[in-house]
Amino acid sequence: MPVDVKYRTEATANGGRDGRSRTADGALDVTLATPKELGGAGGPGNNPEQLFAAGYAACFLGAMKFVAAQDRRKVPDDATVTAKVGIGPRSEGGFGITADLAISIPGWDKADVEALVAKAHQVCPYSNATRGNVDVGLTVA
Repeated sequence: MPVDVKYRTEATANGGRDGRSRTADGALDVTLATPKELGGAGGPGNNPEQLFAAGYAACFLGAMKFVAAQDRRKVPDDATVTAKVGIGPRSEGGFGITADLAISIPGWDKADVEALVAKAHQVCPYSNATRGNVDVGLTVA
């Protein structure tokens, strides 16, 4: 399915999980470190799963705001999406990831949040990219 690209960015990594990743404009420049759980030294630095979790959480919250605006509602500033991303070996070989999103919109009825989350899951680019490939759990607080 073609995408009408409205924005494009670029990042380059070197050194793999124990290196560095930087966007072309320099706005993001992170040191990478492999967690001990994956056989690395741990220590300071981020890993791709942390970056994915941060991106998915932010993007999903943006999708919720978009969907709410379509219904002439406003997602309050204290709404949160917390993404937990896991990585491990797949039974088919290689590695896979999981994602669990915990959503909180204070002051909203749980049923209204659940309806919004279901719609946001259909429009969020990360949800669309992972659908059918990554187990994604959605929990409303």
